[in-house]
Amino acid sequence: MSEVVASLAGVTLRLPEPCPLCGRLAGTRVAGGLECSWCGWLFGSSPDDGLPRPVIEVVYYLRYDRRVKIGTSRRPRQRLASIRHDELLAFERGGRGVEQARHREFADIREGGEWFTLTATLRHHITTLQRTPDPWQQYARWVSDALRP
Repeated sequence: MSEVVASLAGVTLRLPEPCPLCGRLAGTRVAGGLECSWCGWLFGSSPDDGLPRPVIEVVYYLRYDRRVKIGTSRRPRQRLASIRHDELLAFERGGRGVEQARHREFADIREGGEWFTLTATLRHHITTLQRTPDPWQQYARWVSDALRP
C-alpha cells in the first residue's frame, strides 16, 4: 500500500470537495495526505473561522501600459480593485519598508508618485519575484502558511 501512495506523490488529482481556504479543486498527494495544488492547504484541515484571517503585507507591481506602480497593501484584493491597471505582475512579501526600498532602488526611472517606467532592469526584478504563474497563487500560499499551526 505504501508503494502505491509513494507512486502517487506529486500527481495532480481532484480533491473530494473544494479547498476550504481558496475554493480550488486541484490537489496533490503528499506524505500527510492531500494538499491543495493552488494554496498548499492540507486537505481535511479546517481554518479556524473564529480567528481573524492573517494579515499578509505585500508590495504589488501593477502594469498600466509601459508603466509600473509599486505600492503596498495589507488587503491587496480591495486595493487593486480600486486602481486602474492592465496586469498584476507580481507580489513581494513586505510592507512600507520594502516598498520604500524599491522606490529608492528604482528612483532613476520614477515617473511620479509610485509610478515607474517599465525598463529591462525593473522587468528583471519583477521576474525574480514571479515564483508562480499567477501572483494570487503566491499570495494564497502565504496565507495558507500563516494559518498553519
